[in-house]
Amino acid sequence: MKIDFENSNRLYYSLREVASHFKVNESLLRFWEGEFDIIRPRKTEGGTRQYTKADIENIAIVYHLVREKGLTLEGARQALRQKKDEEARKIQVIQKLEQIKRELMDMEREFDDSID
Repeated sequence: MKIDFENSNRLYYSLREVASHFKVNESLLRFWEGEFDIIRPRKTEGGTRQYTKADIENIAIVYHLVREKGLTLEGARQALRQKKDEEARKIQVIQKLEQIKRELMDMEREFDDSID
């Protein structure tokens, strides 16, 4: 059963719903939870897993790497680490660009003040 997570207003989804959506066993999702740090559903006091849309997006990434691309668990972990490193580099570049933008705006203000 496919769930339209994008258009749903629900905050949490059950293990059964998520497993059904990906057409995998519930035990596989529990296994992946132990293997991949990015899969961390909330647990109630009774231990029931509650998956958010972000959790489901992370499961979709793991599903794609392992089931669709055929990577081993270690290969999928490496791919996730590379992606994390790439994201960190993007953040650094964005921060540097923001700093340059501020410096240019300061220079523009100084220039405008000097001609007045």
